[in-house]
Amino acid sequence: MRVATWNINSIKQRIDNLAAWLTERAPDIVCLQETKCVDEAFPREPLESLGYNVAFHGQKTFNGVAILSKYRFDEVTARLPGDGADEQARFLEAVISTPQGALRIASIYLPNGNPVNTEKYPYKLKWLERLHHYAAERLKLEEYLILAGDYNVIPNPADVYDPAGWIDDALFRPQSREKFHALTHLGLTDAVRATSDAPGLYTFWDYQAGAWSKNNGLRIDHILLSPRAADRLTATAIDRQVRSWEKPSDHVPVVAELAIG
Repeated sequence: MRVATWNINSIKQRIDNLAAWLTERAPDIVCLQETKCVDEAFPREPLESLGYNVAFHGQKTFNGVAILSKYRFDEVTARLPGDGADEQARFLEAVISTPQGALRIASIYLPNGNPVNTEKYPYKLKWLERLHHYAAERLKLEEYLILAGDYNVIPNPADVYDPAGWIDDALFRPQSREKFHALTHLGLTDAVRATSDAPGLYTFWDYQAGAWSKNNGLRIDHILLSPRAADRLTATAIDRQVRSWEKPSDHVPVVAELAIG
């Protein structure tokens, strides 16, 4: 099974790139973030024509998450438990059946948190706390659990081109990193780091200041796996070539291969 996550940065603007990548890569399940599209306007037809079942949870102009799957959905749930009055479309969970049992996957778009001296940073930290509670509860089910998305967290210095220059940014502040590592301490495995400890494995390059040409990147898109899913992990990849396509997203797809039928 090939599972991927990609912050598409407007699905309407990148639908041709998405279709081309789906055709070339043939993933079984894809988590998308920052679709920036209300549900009524989601371009499902070209994706369904490629053989994907489509689930989405969006809002106008901002945020938005989706899951594409060659497997039928048994359940689909929008919103992270404990959201309360939070109206931001940042979480979507789906359950599918495999010959080896249930697989539960969530598409996650964590808040950026900048500027840190505003209400945006406490909101980010609170969101991470809710995600931690959700993950702890779901891990009790002992299913194949995959939490994939744009976490807007740089876990370690090797995941950023200039660690010293990012130390005060919400993506790299100690509190953000601590809460991300708390997820792995629950028993979740960072798929990319489970297969490689190499520096420079970036998933995001800003549109500004020639970041792509200079390789000034960040690794902020992650696939976290429950113990049962991690036992089936065989390989990972970052499809950085997509960043050089015409009208690219500033993020690229992250892919994990799992030995699940």
